[in-house]
Amino acid sequence: MLKVSIAAEEARTSAFVVLKAALVIAILKIENEHLNYLQMKYRKLGETALDLPVITFGAWAAGGWMWGGSERADAIEAIKASYDLGVTAIDTAPIYGQGTSEEIVGEAIKELPRDKVFILTKFGMRWDLPKGDFAFKSKDNSGRDIDIYKYAGKESILKECEDSLRRLGTDYIDLYQIHWPDTTTPIEETMEAVAQLIKEGKIRYAGVCNYNVSQMEEAERIVKLASNQVPYSMVKRDIEREVIPYCQQHNKSIIAYSPLERGLLTGKMKPGHAFSEGDHRAGLHFFRDENLRRTNAFLESIKPLANDKQISLGQLVLLWTLEQPGVTITLVGARNTQQAIQNAKAADASISTEEVAFITEKLDQLQLVV
Repeated sequence: MLKVSIAAEEARTSAFVVLKAALVIAILKIENEHLNYLQMKYRKLGETALDLPVITFGAWAAGGWMWGGSERADAIEAIKASYDLGVTAIDTAPIYGQGTSEEIVGEAIKELPRDKVFILTKFGMRWDLPKGDFAFKSKDNSGRDIDIYKYAGKESILKECEDSLRRLGTDYIDLYQIHWPDTTTPIEETMEAVAQLIKEGKIRYAGVCNYNVSQMEEAERIVKLASNQVPYSMVKRDIEREVIPYCQQHNKSIIAYSPLERGLLTGKMKPGHAFSEGDHRAGLHFFRDENLRRTNAFLESIKPLANDKQISLGQLVLLWTLEQPGVTITLVGARNTQQAIQNAKAADASISTEEVAFITEKLDQLQLVV
């Protein structure tokens, strides 16, 4: 009887080991399939060696400034969650929270392999130096009044670069972009400073933001540009007239910012929406009640397509944006992990030429009140 009991126990143990091994294999298979499903898509930036995710993390809102504040820990976790899903590029700027956004980015990436994450930051907007083009009055995250100036003089750029490197905790920046044109400084002087930083190895590539064609042409005489970062969304398409054709012709990438028009195109904002104190959206015409009604009616008309694809309206809007001629990548912000995951998952789905045309046909019927 003892021998029978031992044999039975050994059989049960053997069966358990086999079952456990099979379970582990099944779990690993599911995890691998899940990771493959979440594989990000990448596109080359201009003529550079940078392959950037089509959904790049936009860190303006993470800095809190002009967005009614932000939770630092949540923003850091959002960036980390994005990276885990293949969002290997982050766009930030010193002006976002007056250094806060860059510090958050630096904290989030400090344990990541530096050659596996791409940092896009900017220069040319000063809150601590009353020089250049006055831009606007604002308040910092502590509620103190500040004046914002667009200034891109050589010495200012060199200082800003050093400050950004320190805040980001790195010794080089992958793409360095002038934030806004500065009419008080010759473009030649600005771009000579950028060229110097490239020569010194502190930045890899040069880009511009909010430049028109003539400004790009002038900058290109001094330094090779990789890209132009410009506002582009379903309800803001003016760059289609000149900027996009120029960039297509000269192999410059378009980095589209605010593709969801600051949340308008998610379908989540309803008439009567109450913004937090300091949220800049409260003063934009896009968020008037009538425009919210009209926009949401348009979004409802394309919602069946999103439902068929089992994606959100915001994800469908991003897919449409990425299929527009000349658009290389989109910048999408997130202030928490849930938003970051939803943004990254937009790259999982696909959209056909016919579906793009269907959405565009519906979009052409949308007229907002200015």
